[in-house]
Amino acid sequence: MIEKIGEPSSLLSKLLNLTFEEIPSARSLVLVVNEGNEVIFKKSHNINPREDNDISSLIIRKALEEKHPILIHDLRADPLFKDNESVVAQNLGSVLCLPLIIENRARGAIYLDRKAGFESYSRQNLELLIAISKPINLILRNSFELYKQGEGDFSDPKDFLIGRSKSLRRIQTLIERVKDNDTPVFICGESGTGKELIAQAIHQRGARRKGQFVAVNCGAIPDNLLESELFGYAKGAFTGALRDKTGLIEEADKGTFFLDEICDLSLQLQAKLLRLLQEKEIRRVGENRTRSVDVRFISATNKNIEKEIERENFREDLYYRLRIIAIEIPPLRERKEDLPLLLDHFVEKYCQEMKRERVYFSPCSLELLMNYSWPGNVRELQNEIQRCLIFSGDDNFIREEYLSSKINPQKETSSSTSYNFFEAKAEFERRFLHQALSRYDYNKSKTAGEIGLTRQGLFKLLKKHKIGLSKR
Repeated sequence: MIEKIGEPSSLLSKLLNLTFEEIPSARSLVLVVNEGNEVIFKKSHNINPREDNDISSLIIRKALEEKHPILIHDLRADPLFKDNESVVAQNLGSVLCLPLIIENRARGAIYLDRKAGFESYSRQNLELLIAISKPINLILRNSFELYKQGEGDFSDPKDFLIGRSKSLRRIQTLIERVKDNDTPVFICGESGTGKELIAQAIHQRGARRKGQFVAVNCGAIPDNLLESELFGYAKGAFTGALRDKTGLIEEADKGTFFLDEICDLSLQLQAKLLRLLQEKEIRRVGENRTRSVDVRFISATNKNIEKEIERENFREDLYYRLRIIAIEIPPLRERKEDLPLLLDHFVEKYCQEMKRERVYFSPCSLELLMNYSWPGNVRELQNEIQRCLIFSGDDNFIREEYLSSKINPQKETSSSTSYNFFEAKAEFERRFLHQALSRYDYNKSKTAGEIGLTRQGLFKLLKKHKIGLSKR
């Protein structure tokens, strides 16, 4: 039985009636689900709600999974839906579906369709639907029990370790295995991949979470000051030392100390760090006595540390002390399957910070973002989303003209004639497959393995897009 919550449900019904008046449709369906995916509000017109194989259910499911609006001009020409029984039986032509996104979670959808032969839905219809959905989202956010308290908090590092790639799942598993012991952890990865966030996740999820997490970038502090910052100093140790000062390592006692860009540490400080790891003691600058410290060390670098050892810029004995547990973070270009989730996450995060309604990507802008190599990794992605939201103003879409020139070098602009998510996705798949086949010399097995598909899965996509193999 579907729960209706008095007055909010009545107001919601009036807004939906307005939607159907402004965007005439043959059939319509609106549903809202809670945290347990239980339907708590549902309203339909000319649709049998018991038919799970109805095109409405398939489209809504797709919109909720993708978190993108769907506009199909002609269902009968769409390869995914043209043979659907309800499309044929109902003589359907055009479809419009908008997911209702709250706290970056798909909590429902508005579905509309029209008969074949009638005017298809336009981008203007979609923009109007998005505008009407804003007060609907407000009602849902304030009146329905959709999500648990605190779920909208993005401050926890786990919220940034987002994705479904094998490499990210492996990192999550490693974090769980090492979080409760004191073994040093060494994190390597390119700049912007989130090394400090992983260190924070280890600390916050582990047994030392009640202690301090102290982070230092070894390359950001001049070498002549770094020793006193790390180890502290005694009064009178040098000019300007007017009082005793506790070092950052001491501040991390009973907690975690994170040394970022460890390769920038001087050989002299490397020797002192090695002694600290061996003896669990420090000596402040200008003092003779030692002090015991209980600190878990995590270090990181974006350099090739083995080459630094060969060049004698880094001590090999210290390296083996720090690298008992190693976590390697792949660059974003090697885990493209995580990109849609990251895009959704940061759009929601920065829309909340800017106090604006949820926006969506145009199909072309989404393809350009997916096709970009992201040399600056997740940090560059964050900056790009913030920039796009600023330039988009009150627009409901992040269009291709709002993207940076390095992502949109051809300066493509949005078309006013089409907004078909499936067509855009299919075109992206075609381009991606052509590029992948060319990159791996048309070797089917290697191509499938490198892009994360089975051989059968690759053949299925090639057949779907009618792509022939000129070589192996």
